[in-house]
Amino acid sequence: MKTKTKRNRAVWAEKHKVFFKDQTKLPFKEEIFVSNDYKTTCFVIKTMITRGAGSIGAAAGFAVMQASFEAPENEYEFFLNKALKDIEATRPTARDLFAAAKRVYEKALISPSEAEKEAHKIADETAEAGKRIGEFGSKLIKDGFGILTHCNAGPLAIVEYGSALAPVIKAHNEGKKITVYVDETRPRNQGAKLTAWELEKAGVPHVIIADNAAGLLMMRGKINMVITGADRIAANGDTANKIGTLEKAVLAKEFGIPFYIAAPNSTFDKNCPTGNDIDIEERDENEVLYIEGKENGGTTVKVRIANPGSRAYNPAFDVTPVKYITAFITPEGIKKEPFVQ
Repeated sequence: MKTKTKRNRAVWAEKHKVFFKDQTKLPFKEEIFVSNDYKTTCFVIKTMITRGAGSIGAAAGFAVMQASFEAPENEYEFFLNKALKDIEATRPTARDLFAAAKRVYEKALISPSEAEKEAHKIADETAEAGKRIGEFGSKLIKDGFGILTHCNAGPLAIVEYGSALAPVIKAHNEGKKITVYVDETRPRNQGAKLTAWELEKAGVPHVIIADNAAGLLMMRGKINMVITGADRIAANGDTANKIGTLEKAVLAKEFGIPFYIAAPNSTFDKNCPTGNDIDIEERDENEVLYIEGKENGGTTVKVRIANPGSRAYNPAFDVTPVKYITAFITPEGIKKEPFVQ
């Protein structure tokens, strides 16, 4: 199957190789990580070389595609089932991962070439969904707005256009004067590293703020709206997103500021009744205890910032109850209620 190179994307495939913009190296260095087999793609997802619901979904689809081509003919289905379990075990919270892996798996049962077509289709659909989210969401943004984001839900996270950042970048390109307040998003600092990098690339005015500064800015009238992405949206609208999102939603409610979730349809999970049913990933405590950065000479350094004798607890996500969410920005428009079919 001939495929068009998608080097403007966060993840793409050429033949049976999968290419990723290495998010662990940004913002200091732009590198492409190449995966030649499904187990390496699993490693990419688990170690957050690629991250963000849409990009994880696309990566998972491509991983199943790779597995279908790697599977020995006499143990094809056995190999494929094992690969699917490996892929689904990489990160438990993101709905897009499971949806994409299942879609490609079902096609792989027909043939590897069908799996390849489906994997590319998922990546293309995710990119198009981000574009449409941007078109609908930008209409909510007025000239002069201050916009708060949390974590990263830009082009890196959703294959090409992003979810939460798609409306922001679209509004900026339309000539609206906006300022984006970027939560640093501890402990991995996806906001400070990735969102800020994307906004700088797009020319959007922004400032990075400490995670616990948002309340003061809201109280002072600096923030007019909050937009975040999502990793899984339950059937009732409860939404899992990066840890710290719940606090922003509660603050926004207190100060009368609209709080929006931007997400493609693949993030809505009709089989998950409420937020209580969402599996929350717990990550390595060292992400909290240590911080990584660059010295002046360009050397990457990892430094412990916490008391040497202390342990840490590191849930990667929290769940925002639907009562705190003003609306969902989807590829079909702005929805005031959960839209799970």
